Parts: sequence; C-alpha cells; structure tokens
Amino acid sequence: MSAAIEIDRLSHRFADGTWALREVSLTVAEGEFVVIAGENGSGKTTLLRHLNGLLRPTSGRVRVCGVDAAREPLRARRLVGMLFQDAESQIVGETVWEDVAFGPENLGLPRPEIERRVHAALAQTGLAPLADRRSHLLSGGEKRRLTLAGVLAMEPRVVVGDEPFASLDYPGVRGVLAALVTLHRQGRTVIVTTHDLDKVLAHADRLVLMKNGRILREGNPGETLASAEACGVRRPATDGRGIGGLTWLS
Repeated sequence: MSAAIEIDRLSHRFADGTWALREVSLTVAEGEFVVIAGENGSGKTTLLRHLNGLLRPTSGRVRVCGVDAAREPLRARRLVGMLFQDAESQIVGETVWEDVAFGPENLGLPRPEIERRVHAALAQTGLAPLADRRSHLLSGGEKRRLTLAGVLAMEPRVVVGDEPFASLDYPGVRGVLAALVTLHRQGRTVIVTTHDLDKVLAHADRLVLMKNGRILREGNPGETLASAEACGVRRPATDGRGIGGLTWLS
C-alpha cells in the first residue's frame, strides 16, 4: 500500500526558541485512519500544520502523496483538507451552500462541477436540508459538519481533524464522527488529533502517542493504550478487548 503521508525527522522551533517538534518520523498509508493523542502542548497541532504547508520545518521533510509540503504548499493544500479546532474560523459563506461552494469557486471550476461537489458534500455530511440556512444560525455540531463539507468539496485525498470534537455535545460528536468514519470506509486517509480517546479510538487503525514534541509510541490501538497515561492521556472505557469508544456510533 502506498504512503499518503511521509514525515521524516521533522523538527520545528518557534521564533521564541521553543522546540515544538523534535525528530518526528511517521508514515501514514493511503486509506488509513490514524489517531494522534497527547496532552496540550505535546505538538499535535504543530505536526498537523506541516501537512499542508501552514508551517515550514526547521529541519526534516514532510511529503503528502509524494508532494513536498514545504516546497509546494498550494499543491499540498489541495491534497489535505484540514478541520481546525475553531470551526467559526473556517466559515466564510453567508449560507451553508455558499460556504461549501467557496473553495471550489476559488479553484476556478466550471459551475456544473461546483454544483456537483457541493451537492455531494452536503449529502455526505447530512446538511442537504440546511443548504439555504444562514451559517451563523447553525448549532455547534452543524458548524463543524459545515467545515467538513467545505473540506470535502475540495475533494482532498487526506482529511485531517485537529480536535474535531472539541466543545460539541453528544449529537454533535455523533454527527462529526459518523462523517469521518464514512470517509474512511470510502477509502480516504483520515488523521485525527485528540486528548480524549473515548470518542474515536474504536474506529482507528493506529494510535500515535505524543509527548514533549516527540512520538513516544505508535501502533495497534489496543496495545499502544498501555502508554496513554504516560503521555497525559486518559485511557478510555473499553469493551473488554482493550478498545474504547464503541458506544458513540452504536
């Protein structure tokens, strides 16, 4: 199976001298669902922002589907769709339809293609009935799904969520999680960061644990959980097989 993400000895140092990442190496296969967990300040968000060129490495390299993200950030951003922690910051359209159409319009696509993508994205996220709704009137969960629909309309090969369940109630979490799981089943590569494993771990192919800007351990979720608390991450309730979070989509 080919690699969707190749991170090779990535280090990042902020302007104030703080090292956010140190010698991080990680490969994510196409179609894999990876959960990256760690306490606040562990480097999760900084790592994700290198995947589409929002940050440039101090040293090391990041390749997305063969594209060097630092050298060709625009190409990388077409390959990687990112959900930020703050959904409000990604919403730019006055209505749901206009917001989802914003990205494809900026690509200069023909109108029929834009409409096709918007229809598909709204259907996948369950927002089709809300197409004419004012974006600012949506609930927190609906706004998160709207940002996901905007990402999907760009048709990325990789979907990345930075704490995508933050501040959502139970229905909101279920809606976002269901959309991410569906994308994975359709063959997309999905990467999610979190410090709360209960919601998503049951659907992951691999768990990556970070601490102090480094990967402490990564591998099969059931086996890797043993190191979770050492990284400041609470171990989830389990179903008896060592995997937590199965109740969220049952």
